[in-house]
Amino acid sequence: MQLTAAVSFLTVLQEESVSIHTYSHSFLHIILQNLEHRDAGVSNAWLETLLAVIEALPKETVRHEILNPLVSKAQLSQTLQSRLVSCKIMGKVANKFEAHIVKREVLPLVKSLCQDVEYEVRACMCRQLEHVARGIGTELTKTVVLPELVELARDEGSSVRLAAFETLVNLLDMFDADDRSQTVLPLVKSFCEKSFKTDESILVSLSFHLGKLCNGLYGIFTPEQHLRFLEFYKKLSTLGLQQENGHNDNQLHLQTLEQEKKYISVRKNCAYNFPAMIVFVDPKNFHLELYSIFFCLCHDPEVPVRYTMAISFFEVAKLLNSDVYTIHKELVTLLQDESLEVLDALVGHLPEILELMTNRGENNGSESKLLSIPDLIPALTTAEQRAATSLKWRTHEKLLQKYACLPHIISSDQIYYRFLHRMLTIILTNNVLPVQKAAARTLCVYLRYNRKQEQRHEVIQKLIEQLGQGKSYWNRLRFLDTCEFIMELFSKSFFCKYFFLPVLELTHDPVANVRMKLCYLLPKVKSTLKIPTDKHLLQQLELCIRKLLCQEKDKDVLTIVKRTVLELDRMEISVDAEQLEKEKQKNEGRSTNINDKMFEKKRRDSKTSSVLAKSINLSISGSSSGTSAGKEEKKSKLVRSQSFSTQVLHPKYSNIDKCPNKSSATGYTSSVPGTGKSCMLSFSDDSFRAHAAGNSGSAAFPSSSSRNLFNSADQKSNGNKESQTRRMSIKNRKSNS
Repeated sequence: MQLTAAVSFLTVLQEESVSIHTYSHSFLHIILQNLEHRDAGVSNAWLETLLAVIEALPKETVRHEILNPLVSKAQLSQTLQSRLVSCKIMGKVANKFEAHIVKREVLPLVKSLCQDVEYEVRACMCRQLEHVARGIGTELTKTVVLPELVELARDEGSSVRLAAFETLVNLLDMFDADDRSQTVLPLVKSFCEKSFKTDESILVSLSFHLGKLCNGLYGIFTPEQHLRFLEFYKKLSTLGLQQENGHNDNQLHLQTLEQEKKYISVRKNCAYNFPAMIVFVDPKNFHLELYSIFFCLCHDPEVPVRYTMAISFFEVAKLLNSDVYTIHKELVTLLQDESLEVLDALVGHLPEILELMTNRGENNGSESKLLSIPDLIPALTTAEQRAATSLKWRTHEKLLQKYACLPHIISSDQIYYRFLHRMLTIILTNNVLPVQKAAARTLCVYLRYNRKQEQRHEVIQKLIEQLGQGKSYWNRLRFLDTCEFIMELFSKSFFCKYFFLPVLELTHDPVANVRMKLCYLLPKVKSTLKIPTDKHLLQQLELCIRKLLCQEKDKDVLTIVKRTVLELDRMEISVDAEQLEKEKQKNEGRSTNINDKMFEKKRRDSKTSSVLAKSINLSISGSSSGTSAGKEEKKSKLVRSQSFSTQVLHPKYSNIDKCPNKSSATGYTSSVPGTGKSCMLSFSDDSFRAHAAGNSGSAAFPSSSSRNLFNSADQKSNGNKESQTRRMSIKNRKSNS
């Protein structure tokens, strides 16, 4: 209950359930009271809550409620637990206030606790000195903190000395060159000398911090000191495997189990620090100075050591750069390691490691890449088979995912014959779904980078026949997974060409789960279509959806179908602009041919009508300028003239509401709305020209709303216009005669 309450109080603060003022008033006192709980676990839980709360509380609240009571609780008269709690609070409070407040109110308590009679208190306060130093700055650190650390480094308690050593290493960046050379370096040398002889308790910590220590003091080392620390590292790297004189473990005295564990931890820490030691000796000197140690650590008999080397392998490869070829053999060794933990650690950065190793130098061809890492392919296949036969399917899944990098590393033929068919076998035979999916995606990557059409078609055919048309519904489900990866990795046209119709065939699958998974996939399937190129595929898709809606009997599948139909209706199909433009140009070509034929026909018709009009004009002029004739002949000519006048005038008024006005002195041409055709009227009668000019001076006829009125007016005035025309014709004849 106490542990849960401590966590709950912290959650209330983190989620800001109440204001800081309310929290300080209602919760802080309860936290402070429980710091004194008799159970150490409960007390530590409330202490962790308080340390987190201090960061959020106002300074004044911290000063009055927390810092002031510390003066009494840090006294020797208080319990050991109370003084330990005070040490940890001191480290937290030191970063809360300004340096002058810390100097006046916190540092006196810090010094008092550093000189406590109990070594647990001294060790605890020593570890908090790092936080105190960050809070007060470099000047006070040099004058106050460093002397305390030097004194604690010589303490009689080994745990106190260890705490002092680790704090010194962590504060190296706050010391100037003089402090490092005159104070820190002698202490470090003393630790190193005593670690083998009298104080093995510090050995594990020293091996863990050695890389940071060597690089932190690099600028003040003499060549002799540089060599001494390098030799010290080499000695730690083989600790427990051989004596200084080179004899094997069999010649050593029997070691206790505790010592064995300690030595394994030391070698593991040396593996952890190996990249830092490469920087220390310079990568150019790797082969001469550190390769032998690298070889020993990669072949160490203990799994934790090899595991740590596998984790560090990528960092080592980056540091070596062009000299990375020197560690090819160790890569193969770790790939073939008997422990899957080591393999799992190495595979995490396998693509990056292989890329570094194959892209070095000037030759980047596939064959030269393959030859640059001897035995790589057998090592990779062995690693996959060992992972496949184990129960650690997550390692197998991870390895298959990382193997997707191989097209950038080895040749396409090597992938086809050694890896691609293996991926298909895993999909068909493995029983773990994440492993099958990883294999399916990696297979699609291999197919994507395979440029040989025969091999491509063979793999596609196998996917369709063995997965899409497989007897097991489980294989058909994996076919749909594979199609998802294909849509992700390949072009839309590739999917439509090879997999669109095989996917739609699964709408008739007898297993409801397959049909349901297909329904979920249909929106992605539709997104691969382009109009008008894939119009026939769209029709097939719509047909399949109709069949599902009409024939589906499983209610769960039908629910998904209906939901999918709504989603499909909202989708917009992408348009192939290039294909659309081609079809548009093709259609325009057809319409141009038709228009050319129409124009030619109109030209012939207009020519015929103009010839007819000229012949009529000649006949009229001939009758008016001839010699005198009888009255009967004049009457017949007059009747003929009237008849022609009527024939010309009446079509003009009858077609006036059908053709837009575009008049000229010789003719009238218009397009007939809704027909795409044009009509042409040719006029030569002078009286009609005058009439048309008078009544059609504007470029357009009246709108359709006034056509009836316009036509009725024309009909009423038609008789008057005809009589005027007759009179003018008679007068002309008399004057001519």
